[in-house]
Amino acid sequence: MYSPAAAQTQLFNTMPADKNTVLTGRESDESMKYRSPLVSRYASKEMAYNFSDRKKFTTWRRLWIYLAKAEKALGLPITDAQVLEMESHAEDIDFAMAADEERKLRHDVMAHVHTFAHCCPTAAPIIHLGATSCYVGDNTDLIMLRDGFDILLPKLARVIDRLANFAEKYADLPTLGFTHYQPAQLTTVGKRACLWLQDLAMDMRNLQRARDDLRFRGVKGTTGTQASFLQLFQGDHDKVEELDRMVTEMAGFKKAYLVTGQTYSRKVDVDCLSSLASLGATVHKICTDIRLLANLKEIEEPFEKEQIGSSAMPYKRNPMRAERCCSLARHLVALMSDPLQTASVQWLERTLDDSANRRISLPESFLTADIILSTLQNITEGLVVYPKVIERHIRHELPFMATENIIMAMVKAGGNRQDCHEKIRVLSQEAAAVVKQEGGDNDLLARVQRDPYFAPILDQLDALLDPKTFIGRAPQQVARFLSEEVRPLLEPYKAKMDVKIELEL
Repeated sequence: MYSPAAAQTQLFNTMPADKNTVLTGRESDESMKYRSPLVSRYASKEMAYNFSDRKKFTTWRRLWIYLAKAEKALGLPITDAQVLEMESHAEDIDFAMAADEERKLRHDVMAHVHTFAHCCPTAAPIIHLGATSCYVGDNTDLIMLRDGFDILLPKLARVIDRLANFAEKYADLPTLGFTHYQPAQLTTVGKRACLWLQDLAMDMRNLQRARDDLRFRGVKGTTGTQASFLQLFQGDHDKVEELDRMVTEMAGFKKAYLVTGQTYSRKVDVDCLSSLASLGATVHKICTDIRLLANLKEIEEPFEKEQIGSSAMPYKRNPMRAERCCSLARHLVALMSDPLQTASVQWLERTLDDSANRRISLPESFLTADIILSTLQNITEGLVVYPKVIERHIRHELPFMATENIIMAMVKAGGNRQDCHEKIRVLSQEAAAVVKQEGGDNDLLARVQRDPYFAPILDQLDALLDPKTFIGRAPQQVARFLSEEVRPLLEPYKAKMDVKIELEL
């Protein structure tokens, strides 16, 4: 009898005992370890790099260089040779040595201090001078958050641009509106897209605000009081403040938080991830709408020439891109609970139970938002509309919607409103019975044409049933919304609009 546990034991028993033995083919080292699909399957290279070890630890080294430069400029005994030595080794990180150091020291920051010091023996005495672990840890996180937003914002702008073009193209194409997922008054395909755009525009403003509100932690010491730096500068408060300002400026921030504990407030993470979770809710709604419309065969996402929709049903054209967006959007929304709970349980100046959680929740939120936006751009660049199907659905429902117009026309022709209402009510119920009980088409219009009572307005029926008379100001609303709210929002990103997304999967 097959036993999964026994099979797994047998597999690992057959693996080479020596960790340095090279594995090939199916037994390659990477295939034996779990890898997050967010990186291995979905996210862009730029976002994956943004949260990579390479980016993280080279940023740590740059922060140590900024600190040394500023301390030297303010009079501490640090030499040009020491700074130059640090700069010349900013990129050449011995990750194996750092891992060995961390196994010994059980402290990631000190492991990298020792690794940096090994290749910078002259500068070793002044690396990390006066700083605490959060000087490199938290400040690097803030840099990654800022850079993550800088990757996401142009992608969101491109999605908005593609969808705005779609809305403009179909601004006056009538389509059934739905409330409670039941046919309602007509709208237009473009107006419906503007409902999606309005939410995306709110997300654009939210992401930009969250990005612009980010500040640097700066140089604050172990509990945020800057006591170690005040001691280094022999009680000179002005120099401590200038040190904080100089390092903040070198890191590319305009401001630092004036007060911190050991860490910057974890409410900052809440603020950042809430904007991403809100984006996730928007994308889920948009892609759910697309999936519903695909079922009606009114709109479809792009479908490749050789793409297979189902292994069993070859005729199927499943909305897999929209489904992927919905799946990942749920994960993005769910991640919001992590920073909320983390912020709520930070004791006094800091507890370390934030660390492991943030290593997961911060990168995963940005990685998830990244692939959602890339996929949604691909969808919006290739949305297919089927006007004839939309027209057929309108024909099935419009006679019922036109009854008020017919009554008004009869009254203008000299009829009695109540008599006409009763006539229409009876004919409508008969037509509804044909649709619901017999599975036939809506024949209300034919019934009206056969009834002598309506003879005075028969020549008006085509005009009374023109779908474009039922869409109100939808085209005008689309035009004004795009020109006043959407296009201006995209102005800062005009130079980045030409990037097209080709999904690998």
